[in-house]
Amino acid sequence: MDIKFAGAAGMVTGSAHLLTLPNGYRILLDCGLAQGKGRHIWDINNTWYFDPKTVDALILSHAHIDHSGRIPQLVKEGFSGPIHCTHATRSLCAIMLADSAKIQERDVEWHNKKLRKKRKKKNQQFRVPLYKVEDVTPAMESFEGHPYDKWFRLTKGVHVLFRDQGHILGSASVTLKIKENNKWIYFGFTGDIGRPDRPILRDPVQMPPCDYLICESTYGDRDHETGPQQSDRFLEIVKEACIERKGKLIIPAFSIGRTQEIVYTLDRLESAGLLPDIPVYVDSPLAVNATAIYGTHPECYDDNLNDYMLTDPDPFGFNSLKYIRDVNESKMLNESKKPCIIISSSGMMNAGRVKHHLYNNIDNPANTILIVGYCSPDTPGGILKTGVEEIKLFGDIKAVKATIQTMDSFSAHADRSEMKDFLSNQKKKLKKLFLVHGEIKPQTKFKKYLKEAGFGKIIIPELGQEFKVK
Repeated sequence: MDIKFAGAAGMVTGSAHLLTLPNGYRILLDCGLAQGKGRHIWDINNTWYFDPKTVDALILSHAHIDHSGRIPQLVKEGFSGPIHCTHATRSLCAIMLADSAKIQERDVEWHNKKLRKKRKKKNQQFRVPLYKVEDVTPAMESFEGHPYDKWFRLTKGVHVLFRDQGHILGSASVTLKIKENNKWIYFGFTGDIGRPDRPILRDPVQMPPCDYLICESTYGDRDHETGPQQSDRFLEIVKEACIERKGKLIIPAFSIGRTQEIVYTLDRLESAGLLPDIPVYVDSPLAVNATAIYGTHPECYDDNLNDYMLTDPDPFGFNSLKYIRDVNESKMLNESKKPCIIISSSGMMNAGRVKHHLYNNIDNPANTILIVGYCSPDTPGGILKTGVEEIKLFGDIKAVKATIQTMDSFSAHADRSEMKDFLSNQKKKLKKLFLVHGEIKPQTKFKKYLKEAGFGKIIIPELGQEFKVK
């Protein structure tokens, strides 16, 4: 077998790993968008390290756009095989890929408009979207949903198992059982590893022991805060921003997973009588739709949420919470001077309505921007985390006077200790461990950390690099 790392090698986003079996059958694990800004990101998303027409099947770990976002492009450019995922992932992709297509079209239109205004060189090229809204339907027609914990046949001599990964709704690890020379080889892909003891979703379930394993490494260099510490600190930030300084607390959050966890946290604080009497807005049409889908997949809930729902049947709604779809209502939030909490996507602040909230509120010292997850270094979120005094937004330089807070503990990615624990049953059987979905410094530290814990051969592949694993 050969494995080619066609994405998320040396970077966190853009997941895509191509497995070629001895008989030529080709399996693509994920097909995600690289995220961030700059010409290099555009070039990555317009480059295939394989011919889409030659891929026989796609196996999708979960719905986040950095894992699923190039699927319509893949189908548009010749892929005609099945797309296998969990039932909840299929539901989420239906709304997420349509939203991604709209973003592709809007971003290209903005880029080309800017070029037309200052076009001086003849070699400047206008862009076309990676795919359009009409390209999403043909892609969705190829999706096939599967339950957790049941092997299904992919092709002769190849079976697949999804296990709950506890990262977002429907997220899964992928185990391939491949028959070669009358013996079974186990090849695994962790996808994004979730966190134990987190609200809403069940804990990650360990994969069967594998011979070869691709593993994420986003937070390979750190440990997160614990649950009680997170809740206490979150409430302190709310009170400081909205009560003491009478400002806005703006929380850039991914529409899938992060938004629902924050809303559920606020719901529990409100039920306990701890949440101050201030309005809370979820300003993201995608998040509104995704929250509705969360309500249709209770099979993914953990026992704590099921118990909580006995006394509060709507864990994603309370009296002071309002979900906003209308763009005019979103604009009115920027005009308002009243204290409030605004939860809006995207989490890296490089697109969506939150970028407008950032533009209109970043220069007010009464306000707080709370970063609750990973941000690529070249996105507004990543730039703000470095402590800059000014930032460029929509072509304007804005002074950073708002307080910038960070809580990585809200991340849906496991930290280094949690990843090590998840991998603990792999030590004896594992021949090679490939680290992906991480920047090189955290990956290098995670490799050392795992080596010290007794793991064997660990490889950090480069983008486009290919390995023979059998």
